[in-house]
Amino acid sequence: MKESSYVIAVLGGKGGVGKSLLATNLAIAFARQSKVKTLLLDADPSGSGDLDIINGVTSKNYLEGVLEKVGEEKISKSQFATAVSPTAHDIDLATFFNPIRIDHPIRPHSIGPMLDVASQTYTYIIADLGVGPESLVVPFLEEATLILTVVEPDVLVLNQSRKCLGRLQRLLFPSEMIYVLLNKHNPKGPIQPAVIQKHLNKKVSLIIPNEPGAAALSLAKAQPLVVHQPNTQIAKGCVQLARSVVEQKILHRLKQITAKKPKAPMPKAGEQGEAPVAKGEKISFDEKSTKVRNDLKLHVHKSLLETLDLKDVASSKDMTPQQKMALREKAKRAILTILEREDHPFKTREEMQAIVKEVLDEALALGPLEDLLADDRVTEIMVNHAHQIYLEKDGKIQLSKTLFSSNHQLLQVIERIVAAVGRRIDEKTPYVDARLKDGSRVHAIIPPCVMQGPMLTIRKFPKERLAASDLVSFGSMTPEMAAFLEALVKAHCNIVISGGTGSGKTTLLNVISSFIPSSERIITVEDSAELNLPQDHVGRLETRPPNVEGEGEVSIRDLVKNCLRMRPDRIVVGECRGGEALDMLQAMNTGHDGSLTTVHSNSPRDCIARLQTLCLFAGMELPAKAIKEQIASAVHYVVQQARLSDGSRKVTYITEVSGIQGDVVTTQDIFEFRKLGLDEDRKVKGYFTATGYVPQITQQLDELGIEYDRELFKPEEEKPGFEDRMAKFKKTA
Repeated sequence: MKESSYVIAVLGGKGGVGKSLLATNLAIAFARQSKVKTLLLDADPSGSGDLDIINGVTSKNYLEGVLEKVGEEKISKSQFATAVSPTAHDIDLATFFNPIRIDHPIRPHSIGPMLDVASQTYTYIIADLGVGPESLVVPFLEEATLILTVVEPDVLVLNQSRKCLGRLQRLLFPSEMIYVLLNKHNPKGPIQPAVIQKHLNKKVSLIIPNEPGAAALSLAKAQPLVVHQPNTQIAKGCVQLARSVVEQKILHRLKQITAKKPKAPMPKAGEQGEAPVAKGEKISFDEKSTKVRNDLKLHVHKSLLETLDLKDVASSKDMTPQQKMALREKAKRAILTILEREDHPFKTREEMQAIVKEVLDEALALGPLEDLLADDRVTEIMVNHAHQIYLEKDGKIQLSKTLFSSNHQLLQVIERIVAAVGRRIDEKTPYVDARLKDGSRVHAIIPPCVMQGPMLTIRKFPKERLAASDLVSFGSMTPEMAAFLEALVKAHCNIVISGGTGSGKTTLLNVISSFIPSSERIITVEDSAELNLPQDHVGRLETRPPNVEGEGEVSIRDLVKNCLRMRPDRIVVGECRGGEALDMLQAMNTGHDGSLTTVHSNSPRDCIARLQTLCLFAGMELPAKAIKEQIASAVHYVVQQARLSDGSRKVTYITEVSGIQGDVVTTQDIFEFRKLGLDEDRKVKGYFTATGYVPQITQQLDELGIEYDRELFKPEEEKPGFEDRMAKFKKTA
């Protein structure tokens, strides 16, 4: 919208309150008071065409038809003019909706550009809107500088008007830009302005007495009252309002409040609107206002807790989605009421939106983490204390501008997370592993075990389950490597996925597990349930920490032992990090071939040594050679996953455990990733290749009838065009 152009929206709390008649007379009054071009816009889907009758014109073209023809392109000034009809009284009229159409298949996002074009010609645009901010009305309200809500002294009208004002409030339209006009007022009637103001909790800005005769005559002759009956109370009221708005420059002042507002999401018919929030975006505040804003948030949050008892309700696992939505709406209304009482500098809708959302998130959700969790580019969130949050975004670690307002708030968020999965964190048990609803891994530790305040680490997982084809497209492996891993799983090979912290072991375990046939029974064992397998026949086991008395702990090792009695075809252990490694090896050696697990280590050779060390934690005092024989017999393949210096994750080795010679477990690499260096953007350059070694499993694959291509094991050096590819790699490296 042009800076010097204004949209005035006229709403009716209920049909029949006279808003269309008032909209016409107001448009003429504004045109005459300001002596500038004024447009009257009929934008009421349910009452389309009423303004034609009131003004004695016939619209031949409709703006929705023009927008339909334009498609995604911006409507031009000349195209807009084809739907404009001049009237006999200083204003032009345009009708948005075709009255003979039942459906209005118009794109809501086209309305803003259309009004931008109108603002190039008209200073005032008076929009006669439908009853309440429905899906096709909200876009007009988004462009409005002033909203006039017309009511009349009727119980049903007041009830609907209160709902209408409530929806406007929840959409965060500032109270200053909403005026209430009382139409058809009867000085001797039972419902007086004071009653209306109390019922609506809103001051009545203009009172227009009831003049049914004058209104009926105006409609019958298509003669607006401001022009033909200027002495009527209706005409005088419209002129009075227009004069005060123009002379006091009210619209110019309101423009400062509404100038930077973002576009709100369009609610479906019958839905209540939510504050507009652009995904992953944050509102920027300067350094000076940040402290004022944080102080305001703390005060509002404290007042909210005094108003509503949210602590137990917000953390309840038994709440239905409907109950949570109702609680959020209740809390939002309370926050808006508190903010209206406060004297603060944040008056624009954009600023109010940010404050309301942040207080709501702090009270009912995960506070400032909500936006970070919604950003798909963020894969890890590392909170060192309330005022320092680091992110892994696009594979790189960076400091976030997002902050908690206090360590107390951070601790509340941690408690909310762990309570949702039935765990606890306190001074006696100051650390905990948990998960979010989407499966993201959470670790938290609090004082006295940490000095600067509570620490929280969240490892996010993709919202959609990744497939092997996704890892191939990401450059984590080649199609040949994916095909080989699928053949290994179908052949019931025991596989250990090895890698460092954050290398993507769990993601790869999810992908490899998806190759297990759906006819087999799978039991998963994890500290906190993260695996998301596509098969139906899956039993998921999760450890349990000790209770307050230090009893009742259920460890990974306990669950591995128990799952052997559940008749599993496959056992999938999220991670071996202790004595359960020995139990896992024994399971692999006793009829549970095809089992999978992960281990922290930096190479396939290190993985073998790590497994040997973990077996010692079982306390069985087995000789080293016996453990090595167990490993050589149980583990068939090690898949090494690594996070490279540029943040990318790749399968760097697929290694076969070929046996044991003397005291050494022998291994043979089947595939590997060979680095060539870094390009100018510091991205790792390299290529995947087979080593040329044909694995022992090929004979078993042939016997089982599992199809594979022997060309899988052909090194890249022996494939056509290798030298050209290497020259290209080295040129960019």
